[in-house]
Amino acid sequence: MTPKPITRRTFFYGSLLAGTVPLGGFGSQLSLKSLGYKSPNEKLNIASIGAGGKAQSDIAGCAATENIVALCDVDEVSAKNTFEHFANVPKFADYREMLDKQGAAIDAVIVTIPDHMHAAAAIAAMQLGKHVYVQKPLAHTVWECRELLKTAQQYNVATQMGNQGYSNEGTRQCAEMIWSGQIGNVTEVHAWTNRPVWPQGAIDPPVTSPAPSTVHWDLWLGVAKDRPYSDDYLPFTWRGFYDFGSGALGDMACHILGAANMALRLGAPTAVECVRQEGSSDIYFPAKSVVRFDFPARGSMPPVKIFWYDAMRDKQPNFPNAPQREILGDLPYNRTSRPDAGLKPRERQIIGQVFTDQFFSPREMPPATPRHAPDEANMTPKERKLAKWMGMINDGTNGSLFVGEKGMITTGTYGENTRLLPVEKMKDYDFPPEMLPRSPGHYRDWIRACKGGSPACSNFNVSAPFTEWIALGAIATKLNCRLEWDAENMKITNNAAADQLLKPVIRNGWKIG
Repeated sequence: MTPKPITRRTFFYGSLLAGTVPLGGFGSQLSLKSLGYKSPNEKLNIASIGAGGKAQSDIAGCAATENIVALCDVDEVSAKNTFEHFANVPKFADYREMLDKQGAAIDAVIVTIPDHMHAAAAIAAMQLGKHVYVQKPLAHTVWECRELLKTAQQYNVATQMGNQGYSNEGTRQCAEMIWSGQIGNVTEVHAWTNRPVWPQGAIDPPVTSPAPSTVHWDLWLGVAKDRPYSDDYLPFTWRGFYDFGSGALGDMACHILGAANMALRLGAPTAVECVRQEGSSDIYFPAKSVVRFDFPARGSMPPVKIFWYDAMRDKQPNFPNAPQREILGDLPYNRTSRPDAGLKPRERQIIGQVFTDQFFSPREMPPATPRHAPDEANMTPKERKLAKWMGMINDGTNGSLFVGEKGMITTGTYGENTRLLPVEKMKDYDFPPEMLPRSPGHYRDWIRACKGGSPACSNFNVSAPFTEWIALGAIATKLNCRLEWDAENMKITNNAAADQLLKPVIRNGWKIG
């Protein structure tokens, strides 16, 4: 492919990057720690706080090239497979004990646990000089985002949030297409997800029961206020509770809106509003919601409105605030869908951590390996529920749409399958010259940074401000209101009750920082 020449317009949009994206990485000056640090050929010793659920793939992604030297999980059943796979690695239930006893043998720490414990665990690790990889959303509250960033800068450690889309080729292509003026000034972005698939909304409160011997309930609660155990919190249904999770917005926006955050250099909003919700509750996020974020002008970029829609499970979704359906054309409803055959082949994409050639491939791709249907006859009622929820996740409806003055761009969950609309415009399209450095892969990006290389693409200088406005969206959703935001002073100026939610209430015996 012959790249387009750098035009005056391309140069103008590319100059937006000046001073914000260094040649070696995103959002931070180049690392100066390579002297005396591990060489790229020397393996890191990595511990993980969390071993079941999503932590399994985070651990596997790092174990491909590095050493796993310690594991911690409060749920022995959830962690069982990982514990057995790393049979000779020390195991713990309390991350504080793990860091105390194994700290000298640890270079870096993965933190993949419920949202409300991200900051406490990651800050404890960073205070010992450990590099950290923290699952999305980076933190549960705005104050915790700022504490994480402050601690990372104080201890000069390598960081990364687990939003794989930031490592995606398509995310960068989206940014470069917008910066080159392909669709003109972007005034709106619409992003959608099929989540939540777990129960939330106007439903019965959790049913309490004795905690099983395999769950260390006090440690699971951590900084959250004390309450009885319930099966309704585990293994991932905690996402729907205000006290533990961040709802569908926290679960998926750090993925789906990553392309918007990068391409539009969003910074901090001036206002966040829950436009609509269905199924309100005092303890759960609503069953369905629409949230609007208003961002001011950024340099030469005009103000932009970001709309978030969750619980979008229809194959033909309706976006009340978006352009009409006939204008939208074909949207990437399912992340496994492929663009029309016969289009011009493009460079490889990264979907999550997987490289694929399916992006605009002219040849028919082999069918995906079919999933085995669960044996429902031998399942417990809870296992049947989990199987149903996972099936809904895997049939996901996720993506984003950029509306510009001259056209539209759409992307998938992780920024994959970035393309102009209508899709026929891509047939003879050449992407603009590369303005952004490419990622070697999401975990490898962080591992390289840990060894003294360039900062990871979603390091805390990038991901903490990004997660701040996601956390504001969670507050607006909880209170079903509009928030006016003073980012400089970390103040919600029009709602005293909302302002109190910027910082968590921390239970006695626990700390953050």
